[in-house]
Amino acid sequence: MNNKTAIVTGTSSGFGLSTSVELARKGFTVIAAMRNCNKSSELLQRARKYGVESKIIVHELDVTNEGSIKAFQTWINEEFRRVDVLINNAGYAGAGFVEEVSMDEYRQQFETNVFGVFAVTKAILPLMRMQKQGCIINISSISGKVAFPGLSPYAASKHAIEGWSESLRLEMQTFGVKVVLIEPGSYKTNIWSTGKQVAEESLKSHSPYQDYMQSIEKYIAEGENSFGDPEDVARKIAKIATMGNPDFRYPIGRGVKATILLKNFLPWGLWEKIILSKLFIK
Repeated sequence: MNNKTAIVTGTSSGFGLSTSVELARKGFTVIAAMRNCNKSSELLQRARKYGVESKIIVHELDVTNEGSIKAFQTWINEEFRRVDVLINNAGYAGAGFVEEVSMDEYRQQFETNVFGVFAVTKAILPLMRMQKQGCIINISSISGKVAFPGLSPYAASKHAIEGWSESLRLEMQTFGVKVVLIEPGSYKTNIWSTGKQVAEESLKSHSPYQDYMQSIEKYIAEGENSFGDPEDVARKIAKIATMGNPDFRYPIGRGVKATILLKNFLPWGLWEKIILSKLFIK
């Protein structure tokens, strides 16, 4: 692993931070990309704890900015002879009811979670294609397979990543480049607190959806004690990064596999009743 290079986006917190450190511990040189490098202190402190700070290179990257991506691509091409792993992790979770989510908020969600992934991948693909080897790991979500009321911006963005990754996987197989989806359930990260729109409008007293959104928030809050440890996801990603022939999809987290299975096989009417009953909605 000493000569292998991994790029991870969105590394100032959450899965990105944990994955960067875990990959460094596995011997990778890690380019830890983040929009604001001033927020790298927690990452570097964690890396220092494990003695791998020298294996992590923090670099600025705004996945929604074409100029930033171009500058990052140029730097990678000039400074590194190859990229073995790309982990598209940067993202946030937008929420709210469809009627109350503005089109600008939908666009912002897609700029980061969808078009940002497209653009960064396109910047790194030529290197991987020419070296005839590489692994692209896209951080999706159970929300990419199972939608939930009040979370349409996030669910739509992750459904888009699922379909796009299927196409990319089939396109790159003959070039030796593997494409993988990680589908986490609920984990103790700050993905919600960093969102630009976290159901604010739907929680206001004048909103016709206030009671509904409060029921959703209550349901989520009651399950927080069972949220998983992000380190488990980081370890899974690092393991996949070292595999020669990884599978395409990796659902991970408490109840994730069972939930996806049920949703796929139950009649929609029954599935709908189950979801709404959990939220105390009749």
